[in-house]
Amino acid sequence: MSLDNISCFLDPVNLAMLSDDEGFFDTQLGKHISVYEAYMPDITESDLVIVGCSETRGNGPGYNQDTTPDDVRKEIYRLFYWHNTINIADIGNVKKGANIEDTYAALKSVVSELVEQGKKVLIIGGSHDLTLAQYGAYASLQKIIEATCVDAKIDLNMDTGLPSDNFLMDMLTGEPNYIKHYNHIGFQSYFVHPHMLETIDKLRFDCYRVGKVKESIEEMEPAIRNSHMLSFDISAIQNAHAPANRISPNGFTGEEACTLMKYAGMSPNISSVGVYGFLSSQDVHSLTAKQISHMVWYLIDGIFKGKNEAMPTESESFNVYSVIGDEYETKFLQNKQTGRWWMQTYDGKYTACTYADYLIASKNEIPERWLRALERSI
Repeated sequence: MSLDNISCFLDPVNLAMLSDDEGFFDTQLGKHISVYEAYMPDITESDLVIVGCSETRGNGPGYNQDTTPDDVRKEIYRLFYWHNTINIADIGNVKKGANIEDTYAALKSVVSELVEQGKKVLIIGGSHDLTLAQYGAYASLQKIIEATCVDAKIDLNMDTGLPSDNFLMDMLTGEPNYIKHYNHIGFQSYFVHPHMLETIDKLRFDCYRVGKVKESIEEMEPAIRNSHMLSFDISAIQNAHAPANRISPNGFTGEEACTLMKYAGMSPNISSVGVYGFLSSQDVHSLTAKQISHMVWYLIDGIFKGKNEAMPTESESFNVYSVIGDEYETKFLQNKQTGRWWMQTYDGKYTACTYADYLIASKNEIPERWLRALERSI
């Protein structure tokens, strides 16, 4: 399917509604994004492609209209353009289908085509169940992936009929399944049944409680770096920083949310990022839309920082540290330019890690990250 063919699933952007009467300054992002207005832009050189999807019926009856993508766009386009080597395109909004499954299919087709073309895709979405369509893009391409969700809850609640509360069941257990590994970042314990965590642990998936993440957020960088898709529910952000989050007053600060998005931009593996759970009708002074726009700015910043980063196969770009323990032998690589770390696993391949993992190994202990990789292979 070509980009021309997927245009039938998309509504163009009304650029006039996003700017003030005088338009955008030359230094604002709105002047530098290639936008689908009358014609689909050429995305050949695009480093990031934005697509909106306002589908919210997954939240239940009454959630069928929302202007979320355009409200967020309005804030993104007003931000200043610092990264002049990063090309951005905006191909509009996925049309809502007659039913929610039709919207899923349309979004899946659009994202699948963009991923197949090697693009990093930003989905400005409606309800969090759109993650299922985001994953479906990889399944349709038969790509085995690692996925990460940032969310205050773990959406495996089968006692509700709402797709936004139980979509992970289909994503993690559907057949055929293309999830190699799953990370859940930022869950809040009082929202999660203890047995659910036990089940996820038995699947060798990783869950990180919000308090632990806030203590050392840099430990999340390797998990995100190894991932191929990131789904971010704004329920993970404190209400004070994202007023449209009506689920919890607690969670990540706005700055911490931006840090996680920067990690996604820096990742050489992530090809799609979805931001979900925002309802414009619940926002206050457009503060949540502004928060999301700042997260997008840091996503772009991460793309800029990671664009030319060397991979472990380019040994001349790394400091190499060999570690020989009583039970195993491995190597750690530190990128000379960015300082990021990689660790050789049991099969000789390299996985993202942190300096803390190297320190653990140098004390003749096995890093948990190395053990988890071994467990998932058994």
